[in-house]
Amino acid sequence: MIIPADFPAWAALLTAVLMLTGAGLTLIGAVGLLRLRNFYARVHAPTLGTTLGVGCVLLASILYFSVLQSRPVVHEVLIAIFVTITTPVSLMLLVSAAMRRDWSEGDPSVPAPRE
Repeated sequence: MIIPADFPAWAALLTAVLMLTGAGLTLIGAVGLLRLRNFYARVHAPTLGTTLGVGCVLLASILYFSVLQSRPVVHEVLIAIFVTITTPVSLMLLVSAAMRRDWSEGDPSVPAPRE
């Protein structure tokens, strides 16, 4: 990232903190994907890491380009809306498909479907 000479220090610092926080949250989600034992626990960690991590990165992007262009830049809000909606929906669809598969295979570790 190239920072112009007239870019305020407070904005550069806040942008850097938000970027590092977003990267850290995404990393925690990726580590959770590797460390957790079963599928149902594994899908939860990356979903949270993705949603929160991308949110911090998008906030950093909004701040950086708004200060750089001296006007509000909110194109990233659309990205945030789409990520916030699609990530949990994909989690629910994956878990639903896995539960149906486990029910059809007779896996005793998965609770029986409600009638």
